[in-house]
Amino acid sequence: MATVPVGCDLNVKWANACRRLRAELGDAVFNAWFARLELDGVVDGTAFLSVPTTFLKTWIQSHYTDKMLATFSAEAPEVKRLNIALRSSARRRAPDVQVNGDPAVTRPAVGTADRAPMDGAADRVATTATAPRSMDANAAAEGAIVSSPLDRRLTFSNFLTGKSNQLAYAAAQGVAKAIPGEPLLYSPLYIHASVGLGKTHLLQAIAHAVANAGRRVVYLTAEKVMSGFVASLKAQTAIAFKERLRAIDVLVIDDVQFLQGKSIQQEFCHTLNALIDDGRQVVIAADRPPSDLETLEERVRSRLAGGLCVAMEPLDEALRLTFLQNRVLATRSVQPGFELSSQVIAFVAKSIVTNGRDLDGAMNRLMAHATLNGAPHTIETAEVAIRDLVRTREPKRVKIEDIQKLVATHYNVSRADILSSRRTATVVLPRQIAMYLSKSLTLRSLPEIGRRFGGRDHTTVLHAVRKIENLSGQGGSLTEDLELLKRLLQD
Repeated sequence: MATVPVGCDLNVKWANACRRLRAELGDAVFNAWFARLELDGVVDGTAFLSVPTTFLKTWIQSHYTDKMLATFSAEAPEVKRLNIALRSSARRRAPDVQVNGDPAVTRPAVGTADRAPMDGAADRVATTATAPRSMDANAAAEGAIVSSPLDRRLTFSNFLTGKSNQLAYAAAQGVAKAIPGEPLLYSPLYIHASVGLGKTHLLQAIAHAVANAGRRVVYLTAEKVMSGFVASLKAQTAIAFKERLRAIDVLVIDDVQFLQGKSIQQEFCHTLNALIDDGRQVVIAADRPPSDLETLEERVRSRLAGGLCVAMEPLDEALRLTFLQNRVLATRSVQPGFELSSQVIAFVAKSIVTNGRDLDGAMNRLMAHATLNGAPHTIETAEVAIRDLVRTREPKRVKIEDIQKLVATHYNVSRADILSSRRTATVVLPRQIAMYLSKSLTLRSLPEIGRRFGGRDHTTVLHAVRKIENLSGQGGSLTEDLELLKRLLQD
């Protein structure tokens, strides 16, 4: 394999190619799309280039690959192809590359968190990540535990807080600042939220803070947990793997909803029990509460729910506004002419109510349109730029527990009565109505609904649903009650 190091000669050729591109395309276009493009090396005639964001990668590949190849090949004839990738993957694929004249070294396999929010072009910090420095060196060398990579940008200092995430932020800081040896306030800490609301940011902030304090921490995704267990079983080092995992101070696991496999779940549960019983801190994140993780065994769900369970709600408008204002400031650092009026920022904050990733996407589209059109945005042009991101608000997801509570309150009985085996008329009808609403307003199966109603079988639920359907078809007060309850649950 012929490797051309990124030495002085190749750096000069790359700089000359960049100057030619700037002259041909103009300063505005070059600053928007090429300012953060870096050359990592040339291997077998392929120039490995990297950018920090997926959006930049996609745009350059779609619009400028041929021009870039022609321009760079004119300066460096040995370059026959281009490979453009995210910063981390580019460095993983260009081995043994000499960096700025330094002796050749093998680059470590590094990467960014898959849900990391873009902090803008102002962050020239490479989006590489390293295992927490408190990892045991011998364990890492033996491959016993390999921590998932951390993004250096995801710290408490740049996490935006508001009403929707204040409690989760405070709980995360409490974990990070805990004094070793003192009793834990809550373990596990379980944070759940939909995509793009900052779960991974908080978990990685905890890992950074704990590692910087000199404590032993491991940050793992559910995929890493599964692959680690499987690899240790194949290598017949499962006992050593589990012992090393249980010897840490803080275990942080992201996306636990993806944990699969009965044996792996059993080992995971044993590890949780061992850590918690030994006074170690466990932090878990998922996209739903423990009770809704139907793919996990009951005892795992029960253990996860035994600590502090905190929800991160969708970003409120004030937080979305702050998020966008920060992104505008970051964008100006690489594109000084970029401007968005306060009216346009407010319009975007009102229009995109989903998550931080969609807000990032909106900013990228606004920057692209402003660069191509060469004119400041109005509300009308902004609406065109972000229209593919403006989604119809999804209906509220109704939970069986909420149905049970509302029906119990409406009919002046307790939720315990509805879940009990009592068969008095004052309890049976509310119970059947709650079962009917659970089948109508959720995607749960009949057996699952029966399980949530005190362990009843699916035939009991089916009987209740059919009975309420027949009664509601006759009109009267029951029909009105059902409509009222549905509105209250869905609003």
